[in-house]
This record gives sequence, C-alpha cells and structure tokens, in this order.
Amino acid sequence: MAAGGTFRRQINTLAASPAATPSPESRESELASLTGVPFAPPRRRRPFGPLHEPLFRSLWVAAVVSYTGSWMQNVGAGWLMTSLTMSPLMVGLVQAANSIAVFLIVLPAGAIADVVDRRKFLLLTQLWMVAAAVVLGVLAFAGLVTPALLLLLTFLMGFGAVLNDPAWQAITPEIVSRENFAAGIALNSAGFNVARAIGPALGGLVIYSLGSGIAFLLNGVSFFGVIFFLYHWKSVPSPSTLQPGHMFRAMFDGFRHLRGSSVMHCVLVRSAVFSISASALLALLPLLSHSFGCKGYGLMLGVFGTGSLIGAAILPFLRRNMSVDAVVATSTLIFAVATYAAGRQPSFLLFGLTLLIAGMAWIQILASLNVCAQTMSPSFMRARAISMYILVLQGGFAVGAALWGAVAERLGMAASLRYAAVGLLGGVAVTFRFRLHPVPVEPNLIGMD
Repeated sequence: MAAGGTFRRQINTLAASPAATPSPESRESELASLTGVPFAPPRRRRPFGPLHEPLFRSLWVAAVVSYTGSWMQNVGAGWLMTSLTMSPLMVGLVQAANSIAVFLIVLPAGAIADVVDRRKFLLLTQLWMVAAAVVLGVLAFAGLVTPALLLLLTFLMGFGAVLNDPAWQAITPEIVSRENFAAGIALNSAGFNVARAIGPALGGLVIYSLGSGIAFLLNGVSFFGVIFFLYHWKSVPSPSTLQPGHMFRAMFDGFRHLRGSSVMHCVLVRSAVFSISASALLALLPLLSHSFGCKGYGLMLGVFGTGSLIGAAILPFLRRNMSVDAVVATSTLIFAVATYAAGRQPSFLLFGLTLLIAGMAWIQILASLNVCAQTMSPSFMRARAISMYILVLQGGFAVGAALWGAVAERLGMAASLRYAAVGLLGGVAVTFRFRLHPVPVEPNLIGMD
C-alpha cells in the first residue's frame, strides 16, 4: 500500500508539475520553432476540420479502405499460421516477420523520402505491397502455403510497409492546411483505428466464409484507392537541398541531429521500453483466441480496435488535466494489468472486456508518442526523424514478438504474458528519467496509431 501511495503521488506530481504542463502560449512558440509548422490560434482548431478539405478527405477515405484491407491481411496471416502449426514461436514470428524489415531499411527509407519525390516513391511502395498481397493470396487459395513461405511473404509485405511509412507520414503537411495540421495528424491515426475496429471482424468473417486467400486478395485490391490518389495528386516539391545521390549523407545528418536532440532521445527511449513488452499480447492473440474460432479471433481484434477508438475519444479530456507523461505512465499500468489478465485464460466475455480496456490504454500511449515523434524535428529532417521513431517502435514490436513467442514455447503463454506485464511495469520507472517533450497534445486530437 505504501508503494502504491508513493507511485500515485509521483503520478500526481507529473500531472500537476508546471514543467510538464507549460502554458499554451509557450508550447505554441516552442513547437513552431522546433518543427517549422505554425499552428493556428486555438479558436480555429476543429477536430474534423481537415475533412472539409477535398485533398485531405480523398486520401483519408482511400487510406481507411487500405488500412481495413491490411487488418484483414493481419488476421488472415495470424490465423493461417495457427492452421499450419500451433507452435507459439511460429505464431509470434508472424508479427516479427511483418516488422523485422524495420531494422534493414527504415533509416534509408527515411533518408530517401527526404531527398526524392515522395509521391513517386509512395506509388512504388504501394505497388510493391499489392504484389506481395496478391502472390500470397494466390498461393493460399491454391493451398501451397507453408509456414516458411508465409513468413517470407509476410516479411515482403512488411518490407514494403516500412519503405512506405516515413514518406507517408511526412506528406501530411502537404495535403492539409497549416491551421488543420494537428487535427490532420489525429485524423490519419483515427482512420487507422477505425480500420482496426472494422477490419479484423470483417477479416474473420471473410476467412470463415471464403478462406484466408480471399482476405489476402482483398487486401491487394484495397491499395488501389491510395494509388489512384497518388497518381493524380500534384505534390509540392520538397524543400530539401540534398540530391537523390546523397542518401548516405542524409542518413549521417539524421544521426547527427539525433545525437544532439534530447527531445528525440526521450521519445525513442520511451518508445523502446514500451514496444518490447507490449508486443506480447498481440503476438500471442491468435493462440489465445484459437478456441473461439477465426470469427472469434477477428472479433477480438475488432474489440481491441474499438477500445482504441474509445480511448482516442477520451484522450482530450485526460490531456486537459494530465501531462503527457502522466497519461503514458497510467495507461502503461493499465495495459500491464490487461496483459497479465489475458494470460489467465478468461471466458469469451471477460477476454473481450480485457482487450477493450487494453485497446483504450494502447491508444493513450501511442497517441502521446506519435504526436511527439511527428513534432520532434524541423520539417527538412522530418522523414528521417520519423524513420528513427519507426525503427525503435516497430523494431521493439518485432524483437518482443519473437522473444515472447520463444518464452511461451518454453514456459507457456501464461508465463510469457506474466513476464511481459512485469516488463511493462518496469518501463514505467523510465518516465521519471526521460520526460516527453511538452509539445501540445491538442485538446481536439481524436486518435493515434
């Protein structure tokens, strides 16, 4: 009880600390000087303002369709592996294979995105992912997929996604007006969470009715809305002074910027300590849900996504009274408890409730980290900074998925989730050493991936 009281006092200190909650005016000027993206006065901020802009609205709708297809693909890959083998290690490696490419190419991808035409680059990455999804769909439909082949094609899909991510996130200022920039970031991630709520349940239904192969093929089709937008979009040339042949110089400049930025240090450390332990729940979810069938698995992922939407909706209310650090620390505690509870093999109803709460906590954490990552560097360095954030976050998910799958293989899923929960609790202590930069998490933000 004494330890709990001490922790509550520390959290209250974080929430009330003047250093952790600077005035809106100081936060505005600090953010503008840091990123080069001026923010509009508070009276002009509207949570759905970007959707009134045709350019942003067109891409947002296309992206939600594509995200939904990607979640159908994730459900299909996870469930297909459980039909090929019940090894927790192999099931955990599905998520790891989807993220492992981050170690190989995310930093070059960020440098490339800062020195080439992002529109053309995104067209190439989207077509790459179409090809990977279609090949996997055809092979699955023909019954030719083995565990190793599934991991290989999942890796190739992840390879394209990692190439895509830095450029995709960096184009936001080009497709939304300055006064709607913060809300645009929020809506992009809110769209992802809408798809997280819809896609898994839809994917489970498709897999149950038509098989995993059809889910993969539908994912391939889902990319064409984004491809159509990018093909017709007249992008603004990048202000970078680097030439396409200067990729390694751009990477070096990015590392030099990282070395001198305490803001980036804090964001990256906090992302790492969360992602490694948090990966256990989603990596083992196909096995935890196996007794409920493929529709039950898709429904559970959908419940998790619904929790993310609810958490995104209440985030503005929390941010009015708590600092970013307090939100992240409290949500991490909640996610740790949910991770432990999931390992106790609850009933269908209790498991769904656990995942709903976990999804709410998940979005509170990633929303805070994502906003800080989007605004921690000046505009000419943005894609490279984002690539480092993706490297740490997705790399942590990949390492953690393989790690907790191996632990589950040896000690059982309950033990693996228990140790992951302990790791999450240990990560809370990092809060007091690495404070997140006090950028304004806007009161109208409604979600983050």
